[in-house]
Amino acid sequence: MPQVIIDFHTHIFPPWIREKRNEYIKRDPCFSLLYSQPKTKMATAEELVASMNETEVNLSVVLNIGWASQELCVETNDYILDSISRYPDRLIAFCSVQPKEEDAAIIEVERCARAGARGIGEMRPDVQGFNLTDKMIMQPLVDAAVTHNLIFLTHSSEPVGHQYAGKGEVTPTILYSFIVNFPDLKVVCAHWGGGLPLHALMPEVARALANVSFDTAATILLYQAGIFKQVSNIIGSDKILFGTDYPLISQNRIIAQIQSLELGEEDKAKILGGNAQKLLSTVEGSEIATRL
Repeated sequence: MPQVIIDFHTHIFPPWIREKRNEYIKRDPCFSLLYSQPKTKMATAEELVASMNETEVNLSVVLNIGWASQELCVETNDYILDSISRYPDRLIAFCSVQPKEEDAAIIEVERCARAGARGIGEMRPDVQGFNLTDKMIMQPLVDAAVTHNLIFLTHSSEPVGHQYAGKGEVTPTILYSFIVNFPDLKVVCAHWGGGLPLHALMPEVARALANVSFDTAATILLYQAGIFKQVSNIIGSDKILFGTDYPLISQNRIIAQIQSLELGEEDKAKILGGNAQKLLSTVEGSEIATRL
């Protein structure tokens, strides 16, 4: 059977946002944090699909960003939902909301779920100004996610190491509290969870991570390649999702890194697509199988 490759962490934007980048930098702190530098790449759905064709990626999860304004969440969700309607066999949609908007955020989650979104993310509580550990603010959003069988993907930050644009403050301590508060929620922690899986040597942490996976987005900029083997040894390779952070990192670059690892072929196959296929199947039923 051919290798299935699923990129669980990509970002796309409508062309008008790229064309009016400076306007959106002024309008939103998250966009400003990530895209103020003119050299920072942005991609449309068409450019992502072209990259997937070149690198033989079967499916990509397209994430929004953590816009501070609900209005901008809706505007960009619309583009992502339109993109999956144009590329239904190639793209999986995740939507973004501003939890502080309460009812409006829940209505938007429900709208996106009805339109085919399979998750919420990439959430940025540190920039969006909400507390991921506050059960009062998070409970309605988590309830909506569980009701609609959505995956929740959050940005994650390393508590030590070098600083970079977009690093943020969503550290393992914050992530762990959120995960413990909502054990029934399917969670994906981006960027290796800021190192959270390394703490699963503690039995109680390992138990808490039952519904949690970790994507490899931007690995090359963050960790030595040994992170794959170390995390596999601690929590198992079945909790690792291949993600690139495209277009920040080219898809073929992290595929090549994974293919070069001193891991068994079965482990590589799980990381490159098998784990994502299994996780997405839990929110899509048998539909995912028809795409691959």
